[in-house]
Amino acid sequence: MKFSGTISRGVRTPIIKKGDDLPSIVVESIGNCVKEAGIELNDRDVVAVTEAVVGISQGNYATADQIGKDVKNKFGDATVGLIFPIMSRNRFSMLLKGISRGCKKLIVMLSYPGDEVGNKLISPDLLMDSGINPYSDVFTAEEFHKIFPNTVHQFTGVDYIQYYKDACECECEIILANDPRAILKYTDNVIVASIHERKRNKKILEKAGVKKCYCLDELLTESVDGSGFNEKFGLLGSNLATENSVKLFPRNCQALVEDIQARLKKIYNKNIEVMVYGDGAFKDPQGGIWELADPVVSPGFTSGLVGTPNELKLKYLSDNEFKGLKGEELKDAMIKRIKAKDANLKGRMETQGTTPRQLTDLLGSLSDLTSGSGDKGTPVILIQNYFSNYADQ
Repeated sequence: MKFSGTISRGVRTPIIKKGDDLPSIVVESIGNCVKEAGIELNDRDVVAVTEAVVGISQGNYATADQIGKDVKNKFGDATVGLIFPIMSRNRFSMLLKGISRGCKKLIVMLSYPGDEVGNKLISPDLLMDSGINPYSDVFTAEEFHKIFPNTVHQFTGVDYIQYYKDACECECEIILANDPRAILKYTDNVIVASIHERKRNKKILEKAGVKKCYCLDELLTESVDGSGFNEKFGLLGSNLATENSVKLFPRNCQALVEDIQARLKKIYNKNIEVMVYGDGAFKDPQGGIWELADPVVSPGFTSGLVGTPNELKLKYLSDNEFKGLKGEELKDAMIKRIKAKDANLKGRMETQGTTPRQLTDLLGSLSDLTSGSGDKGTPVILIQNYFSNYADQ
């Protein structure tokens, strides 16, 4: 029996800048890591590349002025409602600055007690004790602060109600509500800034008679005055780059991963899977923040990463089907059972408790946790033995 299971290893690379040959850097860095660690690559190893260095190498950036021009092109000189932005300096402050440059007036509608990804203005318990109906009650910022004087974020120390009002460069009003239709009392020109609920929120507004409505993935879908763009995700997945620009979610990721896969195959003669990953999809138990602020975990991956795990739950089998077995007899029975499992175990009791998520979401979360978001310097992750199991000898 093999005694090593899944190994996730951060791979250091040079600092990547605009115009760099990213496929060559990734392949060379993997080679350096393999040599240094004294390991061998195997079929179905996974190489994951963070979306940040993909976007950087592509030079996929946009300034606040370019964002503002796209907004003005779509809405004209109008009062615009901006509903349900997440509360993040990195993710949204520059987008807010840019959007405000394209509006006559901006009505920013925040959700409460927190945003879509779990950032809290107030605790859910405090909201419950207040007697407020979060499904229908609408507040101005002043009204909300009278009821809840402390809306400072637990970890960042930022009061996002005030911070977002100060970030706007046009006349701005902040309101708090959870029904998207509440914005229509102020304006019928709306930008839906939510990430994962954007299509539903837009549909609700369209049924309610909104005049113009765009989601963030419908802004900057083509170049404006030479800007970067993303034809599929627009402004979604962008990050603060400088005091006047954002790095957009990368483009053409499928071509990139297939290029890297082909290069690795040529050098190592192994069928290695490759993916681009952004935010992982996991929830912080202390702060309640759900990490996934990108529209997807992986915007590009090779074909071997399509699908979900097809695994048996060893604990379930041990406690039920093999409850009378121990030692070598139990091990042999378990190995035999795994080798004989069906190609599709969906709905079977012996799979209960396994993680029903896409492979790319699981691998992307593992990669995001391995690389971190600070100064580790490992924008490439090498994952080995992920597809091996207890029966592999």
